[in-house]
Amino acid sequence: VQLQASGGGLVQAGGSLRLSCAASRTIHSSVVMAWYRQAPGKQREFVASIRSGRDPNYADSVQGRFTISRDNAKNTLYLQMNSLKPEDTAVYYCKANVESQHYWGQGTLVTVSS
Repeated sequence: VQLQASGGGLVQAGGSLRLSCAASRTIHSSVVMAWYRQAPGKQREFVASIRSGRDPNYADSVQGRFTISRDNAKNTLYLQMNSLKPEDTAVYYCKANVESQHYWGQGTLVTVSS
């Protein structure tokens, strides 16, 4: 499975961005898909995850501001990011857990200016 993340860019604090992650093949809705991020000089951290039949999970730092969703017909994962803060600046990665394998996208840079 190949994952292609896109949608990053430069935005002012308080602004919004929507990230997309396109999969190279169909991923069953029961498969957990997630977004992680890695800020400069910091470890990669969990942002949000989604799978069918369960409520999405969010990191406390993004709860209420970010929304994860997926379009199974398009094999695409999304992350809607609102009320962005400078501390949200990071490279954002999508991930899929398929048949006990962890697949990562290449990352897309989000920069939030103050």
